[in-house]
Amino acid sequence: MAKKDPTDLTVEERLKTLYQLQTALSGIDEKRTLRGELPQEVDDLEDELEGLRTRVQRIQNEIDEFQKAVTQKRGEIIDAENSVARYKAQLDEVRNNREYDTLSKEIEFQSLEIELCNKKIREAQAKIEEKNQELAANQSVISERENDLDIKKGELDEIMEETRAEEEKLKEKVKELESKIDPRLLLSFKRIRKNARNGLGVVYVQRDACGGCFNKIPPQRQLDIKMHKKVIVCEYCGRILIDPELAGVKIDKPANPTEKKTRKRAIRKTSTASSKKAADANDME
Repeated sequence: MAKKDPTDLTVEERLKTLYQLQTALSGIDEKRTLRGELPQEVDDLEDELEGLRTRVQRIQNEIDEFQKAVTQKRGEIIDAENSVARYKAQLDEVRNNREYDTLSKEIEFQSLEIELCNKKIREAQAKIEEKNQELAANQSVISERENDLDIKKGELDEIMEETRAEEEKLKEKVKELESKIDPRLLLSFKRIRKNARNGLGVVYVQRDACGGCFNKIPPQRQLDIKMHKKVIVCEYCGRILIDPELAGVKIDKPANPTEKKTRKRAIRKTSTASSKKAADANDME
């Protein structure tokens, strides 16, 4: 059988299909609501872990840089000590005071270089110790967050496993229904649904009011809705309005107040007539 073109559907068929689509989407929303804040919590934990791992990597890089600096300074100390030993050996061979003063200054300079290198090494080692403590603290936090993430993922997977089959069926139904709806109307419906707080883009009239925002609908507009001749939206919230019967909802009609009033009057008249008859009977006695 050839697939019916969405543009060939009557307004009533379009509205009915839209409401079925709304029902299916609401079902999916309900399944997702069962997950609560778990998906967001999982995402937050994953983002936090990524940030912590980046921080740990940065700290490790800093530790490596300090260790390289320590190694470099130790190499400079060895070079300076060799220079001092060489200059001291040359002191025994000097021929005048000028050479002696020059060698003495070189020995003093290299000694100061050794002291400075030792100072830089102590500072770097202090930084390494500090960074190692920071690294251990962050690794401990990472371990805790990984445990939390495993627990949250387990809970989420359990809930999703329970609802996955039904949710997949609803998604298939949504695809099928969307293919039956005119693209422009479908786009409008999705935009309305996105802006609606409760995700309802199509609602039926309840007690003469919009089923979404509960503002009163004029009688003439209600009559237009029942006629199914055109797509009508709520002038307050913008949701698409349909007749309860089209949505398959039975509305209990309130009792006719005129009928109730007439019945009361009839009872009152009967009571009056009975009293009169009793009085007449007493008079006859």
